[in-house]
Amino acid sequence: MYIIPAIDLRNHKCVRLYQGDYAHETIYAEDPLTVIKQFEQSGSGWVHIVDLDGAKDPINHQRELISHICNNTFLNVQTGGGIRDITQVQALFDLGIKRVVIGSLAIKNPELVKTWMKKWGAEKFVLALDVNKVDDDFYIAIHGWQENSTIKLLDFLEDFTMAGLVHALCTDISLDGTLQGPNIKLYQTILQHYPDLKLQASGGVASLDDIVLLNEHKLSACIIGRALYENKIILDEAIGVVHHAC
Repeated sequence: MYIIPAIDLRNHKCVRLYQGDYAHETIYAEDPLTVIKQFEQSGSGWVHIVDLDGAKDPINHQRELISHICNNTFLNVQTGGGIRDITQVQALFDLGIKRVVIGSLAIKNPELVKTWMKKWGAEKFVLALDVNKVDDDFYIAIHGWQENSTIKLLDFLEDFTMAGLVHALCTDISLDGTLQGPNIKLYQTILQHYPDLKLQASGGVASLDDIVLLNEHKLSACIIGRALYENKIILDEAIGVVHHAC
């Protein structure tokens, strides 16, 4: 497992939203590139960038800022937020993005996303699956968590796995930004059904123990946001713990 520090961009700043709520925003840095450089110095190989403005309104994307970041970092970048058409995907790959993160569109137009996976290769995409638990099932939320779908998580994964899905990022919305620990049972369930899936954990990670536990359960990667910004986890220590655990 490897560690992916996260940056959420809104109004050109590094922020975090509490459980995806735009009304509950915390600004952590005025200059996202400064944060990126800290990630580099800590030994990270990747960064996960979420364009929150783009997720809410694709026209209001922050591609220029993402381009600036890509031109000034050695980190591999995976990014998404408001991806709706092939021109946006091509533009991100032209910037040097390693993986494009697709969220709501994979729910609303799965066949289109599958054509992109064929065009560029499934390895170049991460499907972001943000879920809410209803009764005994997890359902996928869309539009920056502002709307619930009627699609069950495992049904969705079954369809895309048959299309060659490689990477998926799964967030239990109820835990995002809470520092209450990740939903291990959720990830266990996914990997029991799809053991070859390269699954990225996101949401709730608050300690080195959480990271070790995710590693033990064979997660491919762990995305960390708020815990880094509030010094609950020190990035180079997290990377060292995972390397030691491996």
